[in-house]
Amino acid sequence: MTTAASIAEIPVLLRGEVAMVAAWIERWSRRRALAWLLVTVLGAALFGAAIGWWRAPLQAVFTATKFPLVLLLTALGNALLNAMLAPLLGVNMGLRQSLLAVLMSFTIAAAILGAFAPLQLFVGWNVPSFNLELRSAFLGYRFMQFATVSFIAFAGVMANVRLLPLLRAHAESDAAAWRVLLAWLTGNLFLGSQICWVLRPFVGRPQDPVEFLGPSLFQGSFYETVFEAARAIVLQQAEIEP
Repeated sequence: MTTAASIAEIPVLLRGEVAMVAAWIERWSRRRALAWLLVTVLGAALFGAAIGWWRAPLQAVFTATKFPLVLLLTALGNALLNAMLAPLLGVNMGLRQSLLAVLMSFTIAAAILGAFAPLQLFVGWNVPSFNLELRSAFLGYRFMQFATVSFIAFAGVMANVRLLPLLRAHAESDAAAWRVLLAWLTGNLFLGSQICWVLRPFVGRPQDPVEFLGPSLFQGSFYETVFEAARAIVLQQAEIEP
């Protein structure tokens, strides 16, 4: 099977056809794994470029480079974690099966994010450029953060839920499949968010110059930033209400 033929199988993966997907994790195919990696990198790069373009063309290049790395590192770390948790939670999946299943979920998520790239560009086009002197521009930056996290969260949840039938096929019970799914999502959330915070794959701090990795890598936290973005939007809305 060629890599092109493997890419042609992606719609089967997106539909979550259990029989085919279950067979894929039982036998290793280098070409199929390469096709999944290619889709993951391309989808994440498109979405990353759409995120960074709001700030500057150079930021689009940086984000398109770093965001696929975030997804791949999170997939690898979560596969190792899931391989340990799955047997304990009642799902019979080994390390290789877990790695392939997690890779499939990230392939689905990246495909969704690649499709969201035009929507992300639309949001960035309609949000004012950042200006420290304008409060509306700062709120626009916060809205960009919040919208980006929402798109990524939606893609991640949908990708994992799509593979729920696969977990059920290897689980002792339906409850065990749901336990592993929740562990999967939790691992993605905590590991992915921390990798995101270190690599800063999004627009960075607008008050700082555009750079690949800035000096403030370990300042603050991902959760603090998301909370502040949501709080700024809510408080601004409260201020303008009569």
